[in-house]
Amino acid sequence: MTSSFVPPPIAPAPAHARWSPRMWGLLVVLAGNMLIDALEVSVALVALPAIGTDLGAQLTTTQWTITGFAVGFGGLMLFGARAVALLGRRRVYLAALLGFAAASVVGALAGDLALLTATRVVKGFCAALTAPTGLAIIATAFPEGPPRHRALSVYTLFGAGGFTTGLLLSGWLTGVSWRLTFAFPAPAVLVLFVLGLRLIPDATTADVKRRRYGFLSAAAFLAALLAVVQGITSVPAHGWTDLRSTGLLVLAVALLGVVTVLERAAPEPLVRFAVLRNGALMRSALGAACLNGSYLGLLFVAVHQLQSLAGWSALRTAAAFLPAAAPLLVTALYSGRIVARFGAPRLIAAGALLPFAGYLLYLRAPWPPAYATGILPAMLLVGAGFVLSFAALNSQATSQLPPAERGAAGGLYQTGVQTGAALSVAVVAALLTAWAPEADAAPERIAAACRPALTAVAAIGGLGLLTACTGLRPRRAGPHSGSTITRSSR
Repeated sequence: MTSSFVPPPIAPAPAHARWSPRMWGLLVVLAGNMLIDALEVSVALVALPAIGTDLGAQLTTTQWTITGFAVGFGGLMLFGARAVALLGRRRVYLAALLGFAAASVVGALAGDLALLTATRVVKGFCAALTAPTGLAIIATAFPEGPPRHRALSVYTLFGAGGFTTGLLLSGWLTGVSWRLTFAFPAPAVLVLFVLGLRLIPDATTADVKRRRYGFLSAAAFLAALLAVVQGITSVPAHGWTDLRSTGLLVLAVALLGVVTVLERAAPEPLVRFAVLRNGALMRSALGAACLNGSYLGLLFVAVHQLQSLAGWSALRTAAAFLPAAAPLLVTALYSGRIVARFGAPRLIAAGALLPFAGYLLYLRAPWPPAYATGILPAMLLVGAGFVLSFAALNSQATSQLPPAERGAAGGLYQTGVQTGAALSVAVVAALLTAWAPEADAAPERIAAACRPALTAVAAIGGLGLLTACTGLRPRRAGPHSGSTITRSSR
């Protein structure tokens, strides 16, 4: 899949030296791919109604275009890290770019939701391979100090801008065809692949003797996530007593048990269970899962309301969401300073409170929605919440761990974030389907039909707020406390 030509590693220049064109080119490849990975989260949102209409699918089925990517990303994150460690960064990164491009083309041509969902899972897995690997390449290819900080800032800025870019592109392209929203990354990724053939350096793995990939554990965990999402979304159609709903949920629990047994018996496990006992990591993972999940849940409901019920265009809907997506892009470069100035726990608590208030405000909005007094204030509160807590959650996740444990902790944290997104969207889709109003329902009935889903969104946000508040209690600082605030959030 890749060329046999392997370029030599980019030798880090002195901290005061100017970047060579080769280093600029490498950063273009890494940051450009990060932008595409990030926009994949939002690019399918605005296209959901068009996909459902064209393929004749309900919300509980079209939600897989969102949850499929999250399941592939979070479900295979730890396996992807092991694959990178064993096969090398260059080989895996380039293969992931090709896989992403191929899945984009197949998804755009898909004639049914099953194939489209499969491509979304594949793209999520490819993103799980390239996103953390890009950071690792920056850490070794760019000299420590201001040059590396500058590279990380550009990488972070492109990642933060991906969600906003995805909304705008999806709103614009869906007006022509929803298939373009899945096709357009392919040529861009292929350009990055061609550049990467000459620019991405190779790196020898630290432990070449370790040969366990953890296929069985990874497959069981991925299957568990797929089963729980399908089980949740099957409840409206089959009820709680049917094997197609509750049976799948029981299967998911059993598969998680299998993962636990396999990993505890493995000499080189994918999951470091000792890391899970770290309170800061678990609070951060749960808080981030609730923040990300509740936000995507709100957008899922809003897309359904504004396009399917109120008749808004895709572009108008995307523009309505920008006040929530844009603030993080504007403040991304200053997130490290904000965390260092105010401290992660307080920022996380404030960042959970503001979205929760926005969800309650949106829940009380009348029908039809008034943008200036109902939608806009909620979006602004959610956007402010991300500005305050997004970097702080990332920072707190590994702040009390020794350096040797931070890589494993980061993978577990990202797994939790993506799992929260998948479960939240599944729950919201199930509630919207279960309470769907009649075609000629009165405005009051339409508004009432969306309230259970919005209540679930608020409940998820409330759980995140409660989790954040537990971090405000004074704790004795550990030997590694706060050591990564600036580094993790730049």
